[in-house]
Amino acid sequence: MQRSRLCVTLALIATLPLGTPAGAQTAPAPLTVPGDLRPDAPELAARGQYAVGVRTLNLVNKGQLDLVHAGKEGTVPTYDRPLTVEVWYPAPGVSGGGSTTYTDVLGSGPGDAKRPNTPFQIPGRATRDASAVQGGPFPLVIVSHGYPGSRYLLSYLAENLASKGYVVASIDHTDSTHGDKAAFASTLLNRALDDTFVLNEMARLGAAGSGSFLSNVVNANQTGIVGYSMGGYGALNAAGAGYGPQMAPLVPGGAFAQRQVGRYTADPRIKAVVAFAPWGGDAAVKAIGVNFGGKYGFWEDAGLQALKVPTMFVVGDRDDVAFYEGGVKPLFENAVNAERYMVVYENASHNSAPNPAPAASYGSFDDYMHYAEPAWDSGRLNNLNQHFVTAFLNLKLKGEQAAAAYLNVPVTHSNDIKFSRNADGTPKADDTSWKGFKDRTARGIELYHLLPK
Repeated sequence: MQRSRLCVTLALIATLPLGTPAGAQTAPAPLTVPGDLRPDAPELAARGQYAVGVRTLNLVNKGQLDLVHAGKEGTVPTYDRPLTVEVWYPAPGVSGGGSTTYTDVLGSGPGDAKRPNTPFQIPGRATRDASAVQGGPFPLVIVSHGYPGSRYLLSYLAENLASKGYVVASIDHTDSTHGDKAAFASTLLNRALDDTFVLNEMARLGAAGSGSFLSNVVNANQTGIVGYSMGGYGALNAAGAGYGPQMAPLVPGGAFAQRQVGRYTADPRIKAVVAFAPWGGDAAVKAIGVNFGGKYGFWEDAGLQALKVPTMFVVGDRDDVAFYEGGVKPLFENAVNAERYMVVYENASHNSAPNPAPAASYGSFDDYMHYAEPAWDSGRLNNLNQHFVTAFLNLKLKGEQAAAAYLNVPVTHSNDIKFSRNADGTPKADDTSWKGFKDRTARGIELYHLLPK
């Protein structure tokens, strides 16, 4: 027995890198590039047929309310609101053959001594300033990050969708990024407004004769919005889910009234929404000390009923920011006029959407936990998101009816799947596996589907 223990101990020591003391902690090795496939990735996580190009646009939305500088008496000046947008698009070349880096910063706004704005880089498989494929036009996907976040927070998904024939425009929401986080009222009002403005700008740039590299490349009439956390909150509103009037005091000068149910019309070009852990439900609002929210936080029944475009909710059932029970689940259940799906990651918290934590964050618990999931590998979640979002957008933006088979699953809990195959690999009559998943790879996931009433 003693000799056996000694052999095991020596074997473990032999696996340590040279110069690493026994018992020392080493950082986990990240994936080479966010979005690369693990061996257990589901079918639709794979990159598509196109190489990917990427460019940065600097847009200006003139005459917007400057809530950061609102006066104490409720007066709100106006300014020309700058928005930096990263655009990924199909490009000539070999799928996955590009190489680039995206520069972001850690932290939670300027001047935070505990979480300073430390620069870091994210590797990508796109080619900077490549020409665009002219085989489109391609559906548009607008990506809206969390609070705080950046246009690169979901770069793994943006690149993946561009390789499959989408133009992806990811917004740096001014006053809401890691580097410039400011008045929360600006985020509350501007998320949906930014989404709509970027949709208009992408349509303008995609028009024939625009002179842009996007001319004849973008089909803005088939637009989806992918939003994470505060991005999900804004995406739901942009697509029609008007806020309740009781939330008006959160934004100065009565400016929030324009986003109330019945006060605006959703852009008809928005055909689909993917809401990752959308913030703003009842439990989320109460968690920040607001006790005058509506039945569903920012929403009442009428507001949720005004959402009529197909919507996919993605959430962890242990979400402690947007929350599941009392948060996202009631939004899914009560948006009764929309076809909707809900993907639930069991034991996941709030970070089911972003890139894996960068190595630069390993020295800060708060920065690391801005990305990481304690019970899930982030690379695994990225692959799952690529799979489910691809199926949903292919179905709703491209009209590919075959994609429905990846979403309309025979059992809602993946742990209840029976993988039953004949010798030639074809399913037996009692097979209840989820399309696109290999045996033993669909675990800890729930997938629900509700039709409009």
